[in-house]
Amino acid sequence: MASATGSAFDTETLRRGIEGNSNTLLSLYADDAEIRIVDRDTQPSHPKVLHGRDQISQMLDDIYGRDMTHKLDQCVVQGDRAAYSESCEYADGVRVLAESMITLRDGKIAEQLIIQAWDE
Repeated sequence: MASATGSAFDTETLRRGIEGNSNTLLSLYADDAEIRIVDRDTQPSHPKVLHGRDQISQMLDDIYGRDMTHKLDQCVVQGDRAAYSESCEYADGVRVLAESMITLRDGKIAEQLIIQAWDE
């Protein structure tokens, strides 16, 4: 996988971050990044919204502190936009799928929309 033209965003760094290192993943976000999360609990009219790297770091610490695996399935980068699919599995076999659409600024993630679903 290659980096987006004219930016420092690198999908291989994204893969390394998703598949094992929350600090690597956090390094891809702009200081003022915003994440909106839509799922069963936080529906489209009231998504969970995280502002800035501090809140994003807290979320990543929570997620990567769980007994689960993460895999980057696909990633497409075009200019200042990217989209990727991620699959996760808890130790008990519960699976999670997440789709992200991101906006890049100076090679960093400035905005991200995550839509996720999991086994019940």
